[in-house]
Amino acid sequence: MKKVEIVEQKWRNFSGKVFEGSIVEVLEKAISKEQKEGYRLKVCVGSDSQAYKSYVEYATAIVVLREGKGGFMFIRNDKGPKKVSLKERMLKEVTMSVEVAYTICDLLDGYNVGLEVHADINTDPKFQSNVALKDAMGYILGMGFEFKAKPHAFASSSCADKVV
Repeated sequence: MKKVEIVEQKWRNFSGKVFEGSIVEVLEKAISKEQKEGYRLKVCVGSDSQAYKSYVEYATAIVVLREGKGGFMFIRNDKGPKKVSLKERMLKEVTMSVEVAYTICDLLDGYNVGLEVHADINTDPKFQSNVALKDAMGYILGMGFEFKAKPHAFASSSCADKVV
């Protein structure tokens, strides 16, 4: 069987426009523009994944919410090896979200923009993803970020889910 390497793509918007430069630069331009237009903003970061026959595809979304006026997002996809347990896959999603949140948190602090990290993990023990809930919550909170899980984790379960 062929080994699948992790491949990281560039950030893009939902309509497919690919952005050059770092996500910090891209996000700073967007936040500056939105705040000049008078919007109060909040950013939510979440990831989701889908297992296929020979690999797992991951998607991470940075959702920029305009208070009371909709929002927009930046997304990227990654591929990784198939041979991981469900818990490992859930924690990989969380790790991807935390890494992005950590990358952008200083920028958001500088613009006084709130940040949440969303985990595509169900709080109901009847669901398989619940196996990773305590670890994910501890990791996200331990990194100093606000934590949201299903059904409140729309950045992962609705936004990233649409592009994985």
